[in-house]
Amino acid sequence: MMQKTIFVYVTTPNIDEALSIGRDLVKDHLVACVNIIDGVRSIYRWKDKIEDEKETVLVMKTVENNIDAVTKKIKSMHSYDCPCVVSMDIVGGNNDFLKWVGEETSLNK
Repeated sequence: MMQKTIFVYVTTPNIDEALSIGRDLVKDHLVACVNIIDGVRSIYRWKDKIEDEKETVLVMKTVENNIDAVTKKIKSMHSYDCPCVVSMDIVGGNNDFLKWVGEETSLNK
C-alpha cells in the first residue's frame, strides 16, 4: 500500500536559504521535489510587533513517514528562531505522480 503523500509548506527570508534547504532535502531523499516561490509578502505578529516582510516559500512533496525528519532538517538549516514548517495531506491527484513521490522518498531507507 502506498504511503500517504504530504505537502510541506515553509517560508524562508530569502531565495538563497530556500535553495539550500530545498536542495539538501531532495539530495537526502526526504522530499521528492520542491517548488520555490520568491517574493511573497508576509504580514505577521512576532514578539508583539507587526512585521511586514518579503519571504520565499517552499512547497514540498513527501510521504507522511518523513515529516519528522524533514522538520528536523529544516529547523537545523533555517535562520529563523521559529520557522514556519507545516504539513498538509494530499487527498488525491495523479496516481503516477503520487507513486513517484513515494518512490523518490523511500530511497533513503
